[in-house]
Amino acid sequence: MENTSSQKLLGSVELSSDILKSVKAEVKTIADLSKKIESYLEEKTTDLLDCILASALTLEASDIHFEPQEEEGKLRLRLDGMLHDILMFDLDVYKKLASRIKLLSKIKLNISDKPQDGRFSISADDILVEIRTSSLPSEYGESIVMRVLNPKNLMGLDELGLREDLRTLFNKEIQKPNGMIIVTGPTGSGKTTTLYAFLKKIQNPDIKIITIEDPIEYHMQGVSQTQVAPEKGYDFAEGLRSIVRQDPDVILVGEIRDLETAGIALQAALTGHLVLSTLHTNDAAGTIPRLVDLGAESSSIAPALNMAIAQRLVRKVCHGCSIMVKPTAEEKMELEKNLSGLKIKIPSIDKIPKIKGCQLCNQTGYKGRKGVYEAFLIDDEMERFILTNPPISSVKDLAVKKGMVTMYQGGLIDVLLGTTTIEEVKRVIGE
Repeated sequence: MENTSSQKLLGSVELSSDILKSVKAEVKTIADLSKKIESYLEEKTTDLLDCILASALTLEASDIHFEPQEEEGKLRLRLDGMLHDILMFDLDVYKKLASRIKLLSKIKLNISDKPQDGRFSISADDILVEIRTSSLPSEYGESIVMRVLNPKNLMGLDELGLREDLRTLFNKEIQKPNGMIIVTGPTGSGKTTTLYAFLKKIQNPDIKIITIEDPIEYHMQGVSQTQVAPEKGYDFAEGLRSIVRQDPDVILVGEIRDLETAGIALQAALTGHLVLSTLHTNDAAGTIPRLVDLGAESSSIAPALNMAIAQRLVRKVCHGCSIMVKPTAEEKMELEKNLSGLKIKIPSIDKIPKIKGCQLCNQTGYKGRKGVYEAFLIDDEMERFILTNPPISSVKDLAVKKGMVTMYQGGLIDVLLGTTTIEEVKRVIGE
């Protein structure tokens, strides 16, 4: 078979238009994908990997998992946040694929007993897609996961699917010349996508934007982006110190992980910079106690922080097979109980989506994902309250009292808008 890719450089794969057309024409479902990849198992390793990569891009997978078993290798893809088994294949094929991926990712081939990280890029249809590779020793060999960072996922603020009240709030806050906006949530909840949407909205030739990330997930023209290199002593704290000396207007810090980074970021927010960053907490109210846990002073947090946001990603119902139905008595009670008393307009509770499953959504009933958010502002009352070192529950109570719509309530509003289901909201956010 003719080689379907031209892999010019170590760390770079150029997928040919032939393989992309072939995969796009033949791969519509997971079953199609399994058959397509199976047909490449006897081909060269480079062609097999190209087929897997092209298929992952076509189905818009966020992660590709290669997992060695006792007698076989397993391929799985994460689609819309859920892992799907694709194919089992011979261990010999698995080892060849692992070696090829490590070579492309500039990971040491002779080391298999320690975790390693690397990256490479795919050129497809004039789009450059970054692949972040992680290898981890496991019982039967190296487990390899590739995170697909597709620039197609880089959205503008108006494409995030925000409620009108949130869109107005976010638009107002990101226009401020100084202060800090923190987005919280677990890994894979879309925090970086939200921060980049903010950058896209405020970017203009009159301001200087600098980012420090680990790693750079999306490349943006007109933005100075830097990547930490801990092995060279260039971590978030050191990078942030240098960035502040570069006279920026807006600073994006990929993640606040320690007191030193938190302290410099808060100081930057107090000295005329707009600082955007992320934290790992369960909800927006957890932002303040988390910063305190890191060692930051309440007297710095209160005046520096402008807004705290939390988010999750829920799957959207497939418009090819979902239908709108009357909610059951139990569902109606759940919706009314949680949405009564809100200060924003609530859609009618007459109809909610019911999923079926079809070829378009791989029989799951869902296709694509959207963010569900909660956010509150640090006004004078909240600022004074923060100085008392309150627990998370008290911060949340005050934020709700002042009009914050919780993530769960936001998810239920999306149910009424026909976007997702109560079951999906409960799965992702809890009650």
